[in-house]
Amino acid sequence: MFVLELTYIAPIERIDAALSEHVAWLDAHYASGVFIASGRKVPRDGGIILAIGDDRAKIEEITKSDPFSVAGVCEYSITEFVATKTAPPLEPYRQELPS
Repeated sequence: MFVLELTYIAPIERIDAALSEHVAWLDAHYASGVFIASGRKVPRDGGIILAIGDDRAKIEEITKSDPFSVAGVCEYSITEFVATKTAPPLEPYRQELPS
C-alpha cells in the first residue's frame, strides 16, 4: 500500500484551474481499484491519496500522469507501507509481512 502526498508548488488559482481534470484522473484510478481514499490536506496546501499496489514504479507512473503533475503545480512524496492491521471494512487490503 502507498501513501501519496501531494504538495502544491503553485498559487491556488493554478491548482483550481487543473482541478476538474485532476478529479477525473482520481475517478479513473478509483474505478480501476488502485485508489481507496483521497482528500485535501488542512490547511489546503496539498492532498493525500491511499493507493493499493505492489509495484512502486507503477505508482510513480500514475503520479506522473496526474494533471496536477503535468501542469507542474504539485510535487509528490510516495511512502510505501505494509498494512498489517486494518479496520474491518478495509480487511480485503490487509497484508502479510514478507518472510
